[in-house]
Amino acid sequence: MIEFRFAVGDLATTSFAYSPLQEAVFSLRCLHDPARYPHHRPWLRCIRPRLETLDRELLTAVVAPWLWVPDFLTPRPARARPAFADELDVVRATPPDVVGADIRATYRTPEALPAVLARGLAEPVALLARLADAIDAYWHTCLADDWWPRVQSILEADLAYRGRVLAEDGVGALLAGLDERLSWTGSELRLSTRDFMVQTSWADVSIDGRGLVLLPTMFARGAQPLIDPARPPVLMYPARGRATLSETPPPVTDEALLRLLGRPRARLLLLLAEPASTTELAHRLGVTPGAVSQHLAVLYHAGLLSRTRSGRIVRYTRTRLGDELCRR
Repeated sequence: MIEFRFAVGDLATTSFAYSPLQEAVFSLRCLHDPARYPHHRPWLRCIRPRLETLDRELLTAVVAPWLWVPDFLTPRPARARPAFADELDVVRATPPDVVGADIRATYRTPEALPAVLARGLAEPVALLARLADAIDAYWHTCLADDWWPRVQSILEADLAYRGRVLAEDGVGALLAGLDERLSWTGSELRLSTRDFMVQTSWADVSIDGRGLVLLPTMFARGAQPLIDPARPPVLMYPARGRATLSETPPPVTDEALLRLLGRPRARLLLLLAEPASTTELAHRLGVTPGAVSQHLAVLYHAGLLSRTRSGRIVRYTRTRLGDELCRR
């Protein structure tokens, strides 16, 4: 059991975020053990030829057999929706001694270190540069164009759902509802480690005014902390709706809905039970953003969708009227 201890005021500094860098690094777990991540199999089949052009030896080595990764590769986000490039800059600035310490902590014993990492630790500055370059190439070759828009949509929907839970049921229900491993006592967030592949050597984390950041991820079966309890506290938890990544768009089975809206708009309305942007919807449906935008405008002006802006991104979701129409 790990206990995250909250003092007065610590709940006020608890926040949610998601991290494209974290998801990129955690996705390397799929290369290590694809059977654990069935929802990513279509993506894995698609990217397999591209992996041959990358530094695959190093990319797979950073994931230990028990699926830990070095903490410096997943820095705590500085804001709710950081850019991949900004996060990678943080990684590139990691002190050499931290690189070595985090890699050794991940593998626990010198004998377990893969040869490529054991050699690289002799020159940690060069190893860090090689790692950052390899992750950057992996992101742009395998993730950024097709995979990330779908994943980002799921993570955005998770954050929107958590906001509704907080507003309607309070912080206790919010924290305990993140994962079945978690329970909230009123002053402590308890994380059961009973089913961890490898047990941590520590059991307590004091928030101590540092703020706890909660991060949804596509690559965890349950809530998990960082390896190093001295780092600013972070807790990753399984993203709600992650199984939808491998789903095809739902068929339109209601003939009345089809006659009323037409197939393209009916499919969009069914997809928008959770927020998504024009680009995310276009990726999911395999059509152009322009085509999606025209249909979204019609549905929005008909009162079936609402929209919210986050920076330059506009996300749509169904209104109550849209929900009622989909239930008929």
